[in-house]
Amino acid sequence: MFDDIRPYYDSEISAAMHRIATNSSFPLLASYVFPDRPLEDVRNEVASIDNIYDFQTRIMYKGNKQIIAKSTTGFSYKGEEYVLPGKQYLYVSNHRDIMLDASLLQNILIDLNIGTTEITFGANLMRGELVIDIGKSNKMFKVERPGGSVREFYKASMHLSDYIRFTLLEKKQSVWIAQRNGRTKDGIDRTDQGIIKMFGMSRSDDMVKSIAELNILPVSVSYEWESCDILKTLELYARQQGTTYIKKPGEDLNSILTGIVQPKGRVHFEFCRPLEASELEPFAGLSSGEFHRQVAALIDKRICSAYKLTPNNYIAHDKLNGSEEYADKYTAAELEAFEQHMSLLDQYSEECDITILRRIFLGIYAGPVDSKLAFAI
Repeated sequence: MFDDIRPYYDSEISAAMHRIATNSSFPLLASYVFPDRPLEDVRNEVASIDNIYDFQTRIMYKGNKQIIAKSTTGFSYKGEEYVLPGKQYLYVSNHRDIMLDASLLQNILIDLNIGTTEITFGANLMRGELVIDIGKSNKMFKVERPGGSVREFYKASMHLSDYIRFTLLEKKQSVWIAQRNGRTKDGIDRTDQGIIKMFGMSRSDDMVKSIAELNILPVSVSYEWESCDILKTLELYARQQGTTYIKKPGEDLNSILTGIVQPKGRVHFEFCRPLEASELEPFAGLSSGEFHRQVAALIDKRICSAYKLTPNNYIAHDKLNGSEEYADKYTAAELEAFEQHMSLLDQYSEECDITILRRIFLGIYAGPVDSKLAFAI
């Protein structure tokens, strides 16, 4: 019923591992994940794997460890008391990096000895044999985003909603999904009401029960240095100028690779208190649109309140507003490092208005400060 979007079963892993181990890109991947081991040794280990658990704990876990070691100066998490063993959650997360938001979360769950999640993955990214094999072996399932008729969009949304509910309630597997379609590029983490609507499509008899039984647990992920900040700035600039932004061939892959290798500074994940039926019941008499808006607002309050602000956020907020309101939150050296990083935009000064570029860039980092303030009431 879900063969078009589901991850691999354990019975399909062995064949996938052999394809991965013999792929022409395997030596590059192996050198990154296992830099101190002979290539053939790694190849033999991958080829010997025959189940999802071993692939995630022996390969993906160690790959994530390399990313943490090579590109972060600190990796932390909080709120694990909300994640109960043996219970399935729909983890709804803010979305800053194409791959790492979900991928690094899996390492935390493994460290906590809690089951990993199935992971939504855009069909636009699920291309090429190697990416498909790694993704579907890593419990990723495909999300179609049809650009055709309303009927096609409805059909795809219903199919996704059915699969998420089936995975949580029947397969007894948790699911990770971003709070919106695509990454947050402007620094403002807000849940798309359409996502909440999609969640409820698979059970339309009772809006409150439909959402409550999914056991939504918001997750807030914070990066000291925003993933692909320069690329996001250029994309937002094009849109502000009224130019239709058309992704270049390979741009998504470039964003994935940039997110992996770009220095991220301190990275923090925070599990928030799950949404409870008692919080949803007061919305029972609302119109469906208002119900979805209120549920999204509950998620936003948790995610934005838990976002871990760093000196970069405060620096950007002060520079954007021409103030020194948060000058006690950062040092002269941190200010200099931020300004030096922002100077990377200067290379685009001949083709773009550098003042606008900088304002967009600062907004990406300043957004979480305003969001935290907005939900502090």
